[in-house]
Amino acid sequence: MPAMAANRITRSRVSAITDEIARSPEGAIEFAKQYGLEWLELRSVPGGRKEYFQLSEAELREAAKQFRDAGVKISFLNTSMLKYAMPGAVNPNPQRRWDVSRFEKRQQELEQSIAAARILGVNKVRVFTFLRAADREQQIPKVAEILNQMAETAAKEKIHLLIENEGACNVATCGELVELLKQVPSKWLGINWDPLNAANKQEVAFPDGYNMLPNKRIQNVQIKGRSILPGPQLMDWAEIFRRLEKDGYKGQVGLETHIFGEIQVQKSHESIREILRLVTS
Repeated sequence: MPAMAANRITRSRVSAITDEIARSPEGAIEFAKQYGLEWLELRSVPGGRKEYFQLSEAELREAAKQFRDAGVKISFLNTSMLKYAMPGAVNPNPQRRWDVSRFEKRQQELEQSIAAARILGVNKVRVFTFLRAADREQQIPKVAEILNQMAETAAKEKIHLLIENEGACNVATCGELVELLKQVPSKWLGINWDPLNAANKQEVAFPDGYNMLPNKRIQNVQIKGRSILPGPQLMDWAEIFRRLEKDGYKGQVGLETHIFGEIQVQKSHESIREILRLVTS
């Protein structure tokens, strides 16, 4: 299939989240060089507590220069936008207090994220759908209303907001993504697809869940270490890659190791080697 061959997912489209592959920005760059990666994803500053989108302009410009000088491009800016409770939503665990203080700052955080993306040279920014509520079905129209407003702001700056399906949030599965996206039609709102997150909610993420998705709205794909390494959560990534290629997916695939503790960096190396084995075989 010539079209599929022309759209191969190769090393040139592999990325990785810096704060999981190394303990410093320099270490993340070295990781990229070791494996010949052209791209990295950003979330929190490796070894620090701040998210990249929360850095000052001067700090962002310094970080951008460091990546640029190393010949590394940024494929995706992960943020924690809307990964907190929606005021008025029913807490499924009343013994754990929900903090809703960030809700009133959402426009400010969106503007911060857009400004950070501009400096870092990336046009894709992650957003969530608020912490999963006991009355999530009643919350979805409210979530859609807020995302529609955010998409209007992002469109003016030509920044794509990508919803991540996340088990802790109101949209966890592909089915739930479809439900929400019908209410948010903007082309500036797309999908950051993490199939293992969907699988953790009892959905057969691939092929069943994937088949539900409007695949033209998938603009970033994340690969958990536990889904690429041997074990009970292993997924058929060779087949997923082939399907993405067949369906014309043009974005990157990014490693989010998500195996914590002292072994995290080691597992990042193991995971990236397996990803590269699959995309170059």
